[in-house]
Amino acid sequence: MEKFIIKGKTALQGSVRISGSKNSAVALLPASVLTDSTVHIENLPDITDVRTMISILEDLGVKIRRRGRNAVELTPGSLSKIAPSYDLVKKMRASYYFMGSLLARFGKAEVPIPGGCDLGPRPIDQHLKGFAALGAKSSIEHGMIKLISEKLVGARIYFDVVSIGATVNLMLAAAAAEGRTVLENVAKEPEIVDLANFLNAMGASIRGAGTDVIRIDGTNKFSGARHTVIPDRIEAGTFMLAAAATRGSVVVDDVIPKHLEAITAKLREVGAIVEVEPETIKVTGVANLKPSDLKTFPYPGFPTDLQPPGMVLLTAAKGLSVVTENVFDGRYNHVDDLKRMGAHIKVEGRTALIEGGNSLSGAPVSAPDLRSGAALIIAAIMAEGVSEICAIEHVDRGYDRFEEKLIKLGASIKRAKVTELDCSTGNTE
Repeated sequence: MEKFIIKGKTALQGSVRISGSKNSAVALLPASVLTDSTVHIENLPDITDVRTMISILEDLGVKIRRRGRNAVELTPGSLSKIAPSYDLVKKMRASYYFMGSLLARFGKAEVPIPGGCDLGPRPIDQHLKGFAALGAKSSIEHGMIKLISEKLVGARIYFDVVSIGATVNLMLAAAAAEGRTVLENVAKEPEIVDLANFLNAMGASIRGAGTDVIRIDGTNKFSGARHTVIPDRIEAGTFMLAAAATRGSVVVDDVIPKHLEAITAKLREVGAIVEVEPETIKVTGVANLKPSDLKTFPYPGFPTDLQPPGMVLLTAAKGLSVVTENVFDGRYNHVDDLKRMGAHIKVEGRTALIEGGNSLSGAPVSAPDLRSGAALIIAAIMAEGVSEICAIEHVDRGYDRFEEKLIKLGASIKRAKVTELDCSTGNTE
């Protein structure tokens, strides 16, 4: 195990290049198994989740060649297994995308119920409902989701709730189904558009990605392709919020500003100065931040993944701010640790009340999940004194060289090895 030791009271300054999107990468990699031919994926983030996904592909029989730190060449022609390893799947929730891709490839799949961050109930009923509409039968036995279909046939499918995971899985399965599939009330995230572009490059026929309705004409002829992953809007938003929270000035480079409009609007609302160029956004914090109401919604709303660092920003705004979490029930895992650092926060159901303007102080804390970990790191950079953040393996799952980029911006961060017991006591091994 490892932890970060962070000396606080630092205003971040400089520029940072944003890596490829984690949420795109973990959908694109399973999608590659639809073809026998070689695919090249570039601008992959060098993170634990991507390494795990590549390990799953290798375990299934896909030939992998790494092309530097951020590119990979995959040849799925030798793919032989329909059941990914439980030990690998349990590490990340997005591994359930192999349900859709293996079902499309073989007409059957056996995928262990996946792991990932604990953000409350995240059922897969919409996934299974969609697979059933395409003609697949499903069962759950001994922690294994089993799918089988003699033939997938296109259908009209309406999602009862907007679900990124279900949208991805049904896009993958429907791409190989006979006839036309119409998916309604789908997720509209940029990562959905990125996946559609990749599948279309492989020979699929997908229209409407980024809107409420996606139309897919199935095919059984998929080719090789070359694709570049879009920039990670969540990483970009994290650095934007960190710049404002620390009263710094940061240029966030290699981004698509359209994907970040909700964050840009919220930063301007609290008083930060935001300058937008075609591929860069500069955020400059101010001494007197204004309180605000922050509500999370599916894209194009404010992302739930940025609610934890958004809350940290609001602790610096004098006055009462209100955060409403509309996506995940368990997205307040960071609150107790922020309170340990001196934040005044009260949670009532899906709502959190923040009495901002009180200085934070360094403390020993632990990252409960990926985005909470990023929030605690920002809080530690803001705080007086030294903080120690344990369980940083969560952060490594989704941020490419996070501490390296923060150090370049002036943060004082050291990575240290600890034992499990030390993490509860704060002692370095």
